[in-house]
Amino acid sequence: MAKILVVEDKDSMAQMLKQTLELDGFEVVIARDGAEGIKRVRDTKVDVVLTDLKLPKKNGLEVLKASKEENPLNQVIVMTAFGSIETAVNAMKLGAYDFITKPLDTDHLLMLIKRSLENQRLITENMLLRNELSQHLGMPRIIGKSRLMLEVGENIQKVAVTKTTVLLLGESGTGKELFARAIHFLSPRKDHPFVAINCAAIPRELLEPELFGYEKGAFTGAEEKKLGKFELADRGTIFLDEVGEMDMSLQSKLLRSLQEGEIERVGGTGTIKVDIRIIAASNKDLKAGVADRSFREDLYYRLSVFPVIIPPLRERKPDIPALAEHFIAKCAAEMKIGQKKISPGAMDILRSYLWKGNVRELENVLERALILCEGDTITPEYLRLSPLDTGQAAEQDIPMDGTLDDTAKAALRKAESRRIKKALDTTAGNKSRAAELLKVSYKTILTKIKEYNI
Repeated sequence: MAKILVVEDKDSMAQMLKQTLELDGFEVVIARDGAEGIKRVRDTKVDVVLTDLKLPKKNGLEVLKASKEENPLNQVIVMTAFGSIETAVNAMKLGAYDFITKPLDTDHLLMLIKRSLENQRLITENMLLRNELSQHLGMPRIIGKSRLMLEVGENIQKVAVTKTTVLLLGESGTGKELFARAIHFLSPRKDHPFVAINCAAIPRELLEPELFGYEKGAFTGAEEKKLGKFELADRGTIFLDEVGEMDMSLQSKLLRSLQEGEIERVGGTGTIKVDIRIIAASNKDLKAGVADRSFREDLYYRLSVFPVIIPPLRERKPDIPALAEHFIAKCAAEMKIGQKKISPGAMDILRSYLWKGNVRELENVLERALILCEGDTITPEYLRLSPLDTGQAAEQDIPMDGTLDDTAKAALRKAESRRIKKALDTTAGNKSRAAELLKVSYKTILTKIKEYNI
């Protein structure tokens, strides 16, 4: 609900405006003179200021100036008598959104207010776009039908509709921001900003003003007031990636903003109310950070109200084929080349690879393969994956408990399966030629293909 400050000294006019605006769903605050209007602007977070030009103590232009100084996003509409239109035009030059003459046409006034709110939204989005922090259009596509991914999906759907703070935990490259965007999109805040901030990518001395903004003159180079991401994300979601990299002094300020729902700009003396949902993420063990005193214990418990663990790719191998097809189609479209297929042998390598870089590494490997691929099929040589890492991954699939004979049999089955797949890939799926290559009978290779579900 947008909040509107009405600065009007005539009681009957002020009450009429309050009733009209509240009937249309707005929250209304009244000030009876310019000085009170300026105080309200500084003490109360408002979206639109509706002010008369002629007011006791301070005039409407002074209210306009104070409003824009406090928050450049505040939309100001000036009310004026017919004879003061020239002054109203001057007010627009000073930053007012528009003016309306008395006697008021309430339908026209409501239209102006709604337009000013849309203007505010567009300005905010443009500010975020300039920082490459705009929200994605539509629901982010999360690919995966493995048991672990289905559990993650169920958890984010349950928590999305609440206001609860979420902590996403997982290795680098697992797609934590994608899950954060999905939570935002499924929440009641989806029509408001989603702002992502990588705490590890911003120098520590710049992170506080980036988050909370700063006042003019707060430090060398602060030539004008700047709104922080917390104000720009009001009513939306802030995603704090790599929150474990935040230094202790800033952690305490973040904790206060979470507990009190308010922030203080760098160099400021007053607090500003904000309504945001925090989703934090880390690839570090934050509990270990609490133990070695590099992360505040109270902040950890405040952030981890609802922890969600994003599994690494090596633990969700059934999802690899679908992910591979998705990335091949996506990258081919971006490169404006024809769609490519992936051979069974290449897919087998993708399944057995260690994927230390997780989903991000898989996408990079397939993008490189598309660039190198000369035909319409991606085969193993185009993947250029290290045999060592593939072998290490294969070893992980071999049980290390039980008898030595059990381990040997499992290793043999794994080796035979991989060799048969490679032979089939070499012969383009021709089983007779593969049998000749492997020096076994046609019946034997058919039996093995069935046994290993190739």
